[in-house]
Amino acid sequence: MLDVDALLADPGVRIVVCCGSGGVGKTTTAAALAVRAAEEHGRRTVVLTIDPARRLAQSLGLTELDNTPRPVEGLTGDGDLHAMMLDMKRTFDEVVLSHTAPERAKEIFANPFYQAMSSTFSGTQEYMAMEKLSQLRATDRWDLIVVDTPPSRSALDFLDAPARLGRFLDGRMLRLLMVPARAGGRSMFNLVTASFGVFSKAVQKILGAQLLTDLSGFVSALDSTFGGFRERADRTYRVLQDPQTAFLVVAAPEPDAVREAAYFAERLGAEHMPLAGLVLNRVHRSELPDLSAADSAEAAEKLADEHTLTAQALQVHALLMRQVARESEVSTGFTDEFPQVPIAYVPAQPTDVHDLTGLRAIGAALAAREE
Repeated sequence: MLDVDALLADPGVRIVVCCGSGGVGKTTTAAALAVRAAEEHGRRTVVLTIDPARRLAQSLGLTELDNTPRPVEGLTGDGDLHAMMLDMKRTFDEVVLSHTAPERAKEIFANPFYQAMSSTFSGTQEYMAMEKLSQLRATDRWDLIVVDTPPSRSALDFLDAPARLGRFLDGRMLRLLMVPARAGGRSMFNLVTASFGVFSKAVQKILGAQLLTDLSGFVSALDSTFGGFRERADRTYRVLQDPQTAFLVVAAPEPDAVREAAYFAERLGAEHMPLAGLVLNRVHRSELPDLSAADSAEAAEKLADEHTLTAQALQVHALLMRQVARESEVSTGFTDEFPQVPIAYVPAQPTDVHDLTGLRAIGAALAAREE
């Protein structure tokens, strides 16, 4: 069994990353872990969500979340908790401002290519999540940082995208486009055409002349920060491989979700990321586990005429026990493939979790040491 309290109380664990497919309660799990770390273990905790949904803010009693950690009120214990939601463009702006002179930063912000890349470019969100995580860690303000990653398999872009974007920003093509700025301001197209001829025409045809001009201007303005993007991404990537980080894969006892969980576990192992365990949410249990579905259904049939309510209760129990059996079979598929990965089981809740009381209940369930 996964010992969640030991994980949250361990001063050597500074980062907990919750990953998993969509719709399995990942955001709620991240919030519940953060609340428990603050209340039960006295840790200075911040929870960062990359999911733009408002569930985290609502459950923590906040009207909204943004790129700045906001204090969560109403906690007990000696710890404290802040929550925030990643604003990738604002984070990108912060990176540029911190590594570039104000006038050069202004030039970058006005560039159409930068405006597009900082808002919609593939991999930017995940790269900026890495940047924000790095910023939070660098302040040394927090004992524990809990990260709620985007839903679905793309959550592992949290690992992949920074390296891809770093290679792009640090790559040969962009360095080639920087040549005009280093050549005394001659037109890029004149210089490239003179040097490469057919290559220039092909690039212009693929990208479009205006985009290529914007891109060249962006790279020229960004010259002072070159090398920093990949270096920072690599540094944060190494942090995620360090024992101070713990990955929790979150799933529900459903075939698709458990298959995704297995994919995550396999990838994390291949990338040498410290997988602490699996959180299996919305698990059904019965107070009468020894009364099988078959026996319950048979008894319901015998009592149907004379004891209607009892028969109906037995029928409901039979349905529940069948569901318990299906869920057990599904989860066994994961445990058979990854026997070394400990699991925490969270019972299905009668209502949606929407406040601190509900988060505390989830946290207590996560910390329970019995299946």
